[in-house]
Amino acid sequence: MFSSLAIHHLWWLLALLLIALEVALPGYFLLWIGIGAGATGVLAWLVPGMSLLAQAIAFAVLALLACAAYAFGLRPRLRRGDAAGVRLNRRGEQMIGQRFVLIEAIVNGRGKARVGDGEWLVAGPELPLGATVEVVGVDGNTLKVRPAA
Repeated sequence: MFSSLAIHHLWWLLALLLIALEVALPGYFLLWIGIGAGATGVLAWLVPGMSLLAQAIAFAVLALLACAAYAFGLRPRLRRGDAAGVRLNRRGEQMIGQRFVLIEAIVNGRGKARVGDGEWLVAGPELPLGATVEVVGVDGNTLKVRPAA
């Protein structure tokens, strides 16, 4: 059945299957086990006479190493980024301390500021159109601002 496929091809197919399952059932670990299977395929390709038992042991070790690399290397760095406030879905928090120009005067505590190529709602003291403001906080999708010094 597999006569035209070398054993390393089977490891690579297993790697693709595991990574595809990770896409369908996200949880991070199938990805890393798939990387271990792919690395085992590379090892089986480089050492063609390796026994199936040696390949199975190599797979177990490489999959554990890949999972450990994620758990102890990549994951803590991603969490440090979250702690520093660098979250894609909380973009307003990244703007604290930045300055922007009002494109709509702040009247009754509300106005708009130009942020990049878009506009954001702002809340703060009465200020005229064109005033420069500094972001001091975020409330939902509204930037809390004060006059820039």
